[in-house]
Amino acid sequence: MTNIATAVFANGCFWCTEAIFENLEGVKKVTPGYTGGYIRNPKYREVCDEQTGHAEAVEILFDSTKIDYSILLEVFFETHNPTTLNRQGKDVGTQYRSEIFYANQAQHKLAQDAIIAANESGAWEDSIVTAVSNLETFYEAEDYHKDYFSRVGNEDSYCTYVITPKIEKFKKKFREYLKKS
Repeated sequence: MTNIATAVFANGCFWCTEAIFENLEGVKKVTPGYTGGYIRNPKYREVCDEQTGHAEAVEILFDSTKIDYSILLEVFFETHNPTTLNRQGKDVGTQYRSEIFYANQAQHKLAQDAIIAANESGAWEDSIVTAVSNLETFYEAEDYHKDYFSRVGNEDSYCTYVITPKIEKFKKKFREYLKKS
């Protein structure tokens, strides 16, 4: 019996999302990719041009005995703005939407409950626009997107001004869930 489960989230640029979730204890692998669209084997340029209906997303393989799906949902909501439709900061387009792709009915229920809790928390002035959808097919992104932040880091201005501050904020808020060095 395996304790490895899958979570798939779309919450803006997958470089940011990958860089955050790979820091969590119990997370085994984070893969950037595309899901939620209507063509097979989408490519980055097609997704960016909004020709496929896909979102930039991450597939997270995690050990459910070390980290709970509900914690992943909490990190998901705390590390992006779930109240802006098809936008995260200056990244604009349907590929940057906020969406949870559930792998089973338990995840579906937890995702719906997390949206209700997020709306009731008062953390955001506007209502949550995060969609909840059944995970159908996840397509891995091209290799040059994988481990982008760990490979490029602050040599890229996007990483310097967007990803690094996001990771610093995340690490303060979720320090008890971080991987031990």
